[in-house]
Amino acid sequence: MTESKKTMLSAVAPSNRLTVGNYIGALRNWVKLQDQYDCWFFSVNLHAITVRQDPTELLEQTYRAVACYIAAGIDPKKATLFIQSQVPQHAELAWVLNCFTYMGELSRMTQYKDKSLKQGQNIPAGLFNYPVLMAADILLYQTALVPVGEDQKQHVEITRDIALRMNNLYGKDLFRIPEAYIPPVGARIMSLQNPLAKMSKSDPDPNGAVYLTDTNDQILKKVKRAVTDSGTEITYEETKPGINNLLTIQAAITGKTIPEIVNSYIGKQYGHLKVDTANLLVETLGPIRDKTDELMKDRSYLLQVLEDGAERARERAGQTLKEVYRRIGLV
Repeated sequence: MTESKKTMLSAVAPSNRLTVGNYIGALRNWVKLQDQYDCWFFSVNLHAITVRQDPTELLEQTYRAVACYIAAGIDPKKATLFIQSQVPQHAELAWVLNCFTYMGELSRMTQYKDKSLKQGQNIPAGLFNYPVLMAADILLYQTALVPVGEDQKQHVEITRDIALRMNNLYGKDLFRIPEAYIPPVGARIMSLQNPLAKMSKSDPDPNGAVYLTDTNDQILKKVKRAVTDSGTEITYEETKPGINNLLTIQAAITGKTIPEIVNSYIGKQYGHLKVDTANLLVETLGPIRDKTDELMKDRSYLLQVLEDGAERARERAGQTLKEVYRRIGLV
């Protein structure tokens, strides 16, 4: 690690297959930033168990998530890759931070409100206080930059609040105060079947999300079935969330501006936009899917990458946790 490089950290929960939303909102940005920062990317399997998981599937998706990172362009020689449960300091610091986090703060978290409504009765305590574990994830590595989607910005804000509170109590140099990084385009990709809702790994409608495991035919069919809007003119405006979503996907992948893309469709129909977007996704995601499958078959290589990463993560996280224990008076 070059000392002048600031630390950047991000992760995705392996609670289901990763989507094109994860790719555009997270993985592509990680690849762009890995040369500029001291990067730590991991699979947050402890977060995944806030809802019930099939153990076999969770294990498979945990490894596949990291394989997707590599397939998308993350270089294990440039970035540290690991699995959250391999680094016990995450859970240890989370307990300490729980004691400095207020229930009122946690009850105001938007994702808790949304997920608890879906959960119904018998809401797990982990669903309530998992933002504290996320704060531990970030603060353990003295993180400067946290790439997140717009819906995750609130988690960085509560992390900052917890860090500032502890710094005021135990020394202003205890934790680095992190900043959220939200990419200017593509931070929020919406469901293909409900363009008013974010694309989700756990979407009950299989046609709502394009997964990184989808075949080329599945991608083509899903995008062609995407819900659009009344009218025929391809424009980017508030009343056309379905069209906006397809234009946003194209802009995020190609690097073109949305006005540029809109101008290219003057006189064309919605069908043209769907076909072009579908073909672009096939061209982009196909090689990532195939490379991921190769990595999953070469499990020895994947395990070596993860063990090397976990060793580095335990060393860095251990330094922070040791200092936290010393400052607050724990043996």
